[in-house]
Amino acid sequence: MIPLEIAERTTAPDGRPQSEQPAWRRDFPIDVPQEQYVARRDFTKFMMLTSVAFGVGQLFIGVQNWLRGRRGPLPAQAIAKVAEVPVGGARSFHYPDASEPCLLLRPDEQTFLAFRQKCTHLGCAVVPDDGHKQLRCPCHNGCFDAATGRPLTGPARRPLTRIALENRDGVLYAVGVEETPA
Repeated sequence: MIPLEIAERTTAPDGRPQSEQPAWRRDFPIDVPQEQYVARRDFTKFMMLTSVAFGVGQLFIGVQNWLRGRRGPLPAQAIAKVAEVPVGGARSFHYPDASEPCLLLRPDEQTFLAFRQKCTHLGCAVVPDDGHKQLRCPCHNGCFDAATGRPLTGPARRPLTRIALENRDGVLYAVGVEETPA
């Protein structure tokens, strides 16, 4: 006896009745219209279009990075007066625009350091710990050296992006972004 769901199917591609069909066809009952649903040509077309879409996406990212590199030097921006940042203190600011949070550190009387405040692992905000010897990422317990921005622990492998600073008559200016080695 043929199960009801098999009996309701249309004729197999070879035209033989269901009782004469091979065992694998009973084990994998796919109706003939469904069998023809994804043809080799359709699958190949789908894969080609998907590949082209990925290629166009990569081209867009490449052009965007190329245009970003052609912007020229970043403008100098006053971020704090020297007297406003205490020794051992930290202050946040944004550079070169409001979407880029940064952190200004003053480990001793003469030294000022600035880094982008985004962890190089997943972009979480890094915060200085007590004493400012390290910058911590609370998302995955990452830790960076506050003097160099190099990762000490955690999943991050690249150093924090450093912001170039200048002291002009007692006012600290952010004057650019230092390239970090890959």
